[in-house]
Amino acid sequence: MRHKLPLLLLLAPFASRADVTLPALMTDNMVLQQKTNVALWGWAEPGEVVTVTVGWQKAPRKVVADKEGKWLVRVPTGKAGGPYTLQVQGNNQLTINNVMLGEVWLCSGQSNMNFPVTKRPNSGSYTGIINAEEVILKANYPNIRMFTVVQKVADAPERDVQGSWAVCSPETVGNFSAVAYFFGQEIHEKTKVPMGLIHSSWGGTPAESWTRKDVLEKDPELRPILTRYEQGLTQRPAYETALAAWKQEREANPQTTRPKPAEPLSATSNKSPYKLYNGMIKGLIPYTLRGVIWYQGESNAERAYQYRKLFPALIANWRQEWQQPTLPFYFVQIAPNRSQNPEIRESQLVTMQTVPHTGMAVITDAGDSLDIHPRNKQVVGHRLALWALSHEYGQTKLPYSGPIYESMKVENGKARLQFKYADGLQAKGGPLRKFSVAGPDSVFVPAQAQIQGNTVVVWSEKVKQPVAVRFGWSISPEPNLYNAAGLPASPFRTDTWPTPTQGKN
Repeated sequence: MRHKLPLLLLLAPFASRADVTLPALMTDNMVLQQKTNVALWGWAEPGEVVTVTVGWQKAPRKVVADKEGKWLVRVPTGKAGGPYTLQVQGNNQLTINNVMLGEVWLCSGQSNMNFPVTKRPNSGSYTGIINAEEVILKANYPNIRMFTVVQKVADAPERDVQGSWAVCSPETVGNFSAVAYFFGQEIHEKTKVPMGLIHSSWGGTPAESWTRKDVLEKDPELRPILTRYEQGLTQRPAYETALAAWKQEREANPQTTRPKPAEPLSATSNKSPYKLYNGMIKGLIPYTLRGVIWYQGESNAERAYQYRKLFPALIANWRQEWQQPTLPFYFVQIAPNRSQNPEIRESQLVTMQTVPHTGMAVITDAGDSLDIHPRNKQVVGHRLALWALSHEYGQTKLPYSGPIYESMKVENGKARLQFKYADGLQAKGGPLRKFSVAGPDSVFVPAQAQIQGNTVVVWSEKVKQPVAVRFGWSISPEPNLYNAAGLPASPFRTDTWPTPTQGKN
């Protein structure tokens, strides 16, 4: 005999479907971008009228949910302030409390962006920042709000993310991104406006994981990324068989020298192309941003030359999705480490030089040759903040970049180098080091270097006819060229000769 369900239970799915719902970003403690038209959105019954009332405006906004149930309104915001209340009314009413108007930044990348303020239990390489205890005790910033996106791999673009806003305090700051925190803290202290920091990162991930699929498909230089991934999926069964045979051989003969089979990417890997864009970026759009900070590149070092195409494609992808073509995008040049080649830093330098509204924080003096996760995140956040303070917050006299190579000319067997941001060139800790020079034979030898005004003269007795100069061109350089502001020069080369990763895609 069939049991009859209560009528209320039968109707429950239909009633709940009609309720207005909001994305994870639109919850208590949120920060909305000041002095612009911000996007507010959610879902409701198709055709349902939704009324949005915000505390900084008298007149409510009405919108009708489309045939898929999505609704979106753009609401003008005034200058920074709050707290405000935001109400959304449809068949039900939702109230969001403690809303601030201020500055909103998306903070993304891989493990060095994910690196938290405090040491996480059983976290392995995450050893906590320098002076973590002192930093945490002082983290009383009720107008800094932090949102961490839950890590998720997704085959298709997700309409929302998981996460919630936290008010910055000694109790909440420890597990938040250290770079994002120091960046936001400095801007907050210098401008006195609320800061909304949206943190979306995952360790060990390449840039293609954060890029929309069709961006990779349409570019002949990037399409091999998808081809390799798709081929790897078909090779998975063969890999499993080879791995089992290798394990069996190793058990029988522990001294075997046969290498472990290389594992292709699985469909659930966070290194898979486009799947973190699907699961951790798409659901943030179109939340209105002031800008992006980015710390990533280590996982693309083996294909570093390709990164000079991939990274700008990612930036263009995000700007197009947010409909903010001049969205500021400030990033960190990869720190010196034994696993990182000089070409990845060059690709980042090329991006800064060719993509408008970008900036690069150089941290050659804050790396660790043995640890890919250096603990000094304060200097990273500070140098990113310099770019934002100068370009976005009116502090135009504030130095924000170290010397950047501009041009070279040969004079009497010596190379004279010109730089941008070269006021007060100086060598810290002794004579200039990490310069090399080559002649027509393309063989580089260590060179002497001397500061002359705002230029650097480079030479070697072994090279009578200099053709090219390189600076900091090694996996873990420790150069010492700075400007008067104490900002280090970016590694560079003057030549365009083929490099080891050229052609790898």
